[in-house]
Amino acid sequence: MSGGTGRVGVLDVGCFSAHLVVVEGSLLRPVLSHKTRLRLDLALDDEGRLCRSGVEQVVAAVRQAGEVADRAGVRQVVPWATSSLRDAPNAAEVFGEVARRTGTRLTVLSGAEEARLSYLAARRWFGAQAGPLLVLDIGGGTVEVAAGAEGEPSVVASLPYGARTVTRHPVDPAVVRADVRAALGDVRGHFAVGCSKVFQQLARLSGARPQRDGPCVRRSLHVDDLRRWIPRLASMPARKRARLPGISRHRAGQCLAGARVAEALMTAAGHDEVAICPWSTREGLLLRLAGTGEDEMCRVA
Repeated sequence: MSGGTGRVGVLDVGCFSAHLVVVEGSLLRPVLSHKTRLRLDLALDDEGRLCRSGVEQVVAAVRQAGEVADRAGVRQVVPWATSSLRDAPNAAEVFGEVARRTGTRLTVLSGAEEARLSYLAARRWFGAQAGPLLVLDIGGGTVEVAAGAEGEPSVVASLPYGARTVTRHPVDPAVVRADVRAALGDVRGHFAVGCSKVFQQLARLSGARPQRDGPCVRRSLHVDDLRRWIPRLASMPARKRARLPGISRHRAGQCLAGARVAEALMTAAGHDEVAICPWSTREGLLLRLAGTGEDEMCRVA
């Protein structure tokens, strides 16, 4: 996936989509966004191995993204696999087959590196004036947390409490809180930020304005709203949750686990409210590739 222009991109291969985002200078105005829907959650066996149907989905999505990137003249694309693939017991075999059939070798980031990239994205979004920053990022397989007062975080951790993981293997929220406290220490004076689709959808469920209103609209999520919604979500089947504001059909089955994990994270960190950041790990990667300046960011803190 290469070309001769200043365009750079990231192909984010996750549980629900393979999303190619290409930028040329400004992350706020991507020059290309191409998404292929995936349902890898339905292609994982009881041990978390990706079945044949899932492998075929990934191969087709990566091949298509490569063709789109080449037509757009993208000089560099980082193809990145999230935890649904990274943590699969047969990940090496899957990556090998994808490389053999598409010519693209998927990059694997550690959970700690994902946490650093989410911190970088949130720090650039909110700016230095936000002060000490706490970043919480709930993915499908894992949770990433990071905190710091400078451009790089001083604390990063990855914990096995993603929304998909906790849906498949429920865990006591007290365990999540204890692990988060042990990882972060005292971060009560930090500006708290929630990254990822999980936080965005929970904020929308709790009354925040939708993403279509623009990226620079301030959105937040309060822990009291989560505590009101958790028993309501628990009483609903997935098909009914999918009719709620912000809850997409393919995430409806795991939104309860996501809400419980979000509440545990916020409680453990000592924050009643988090500001929602529309950027996360993917944008952190793009920032590293593109070297976008701070003048491109919205100041919504």
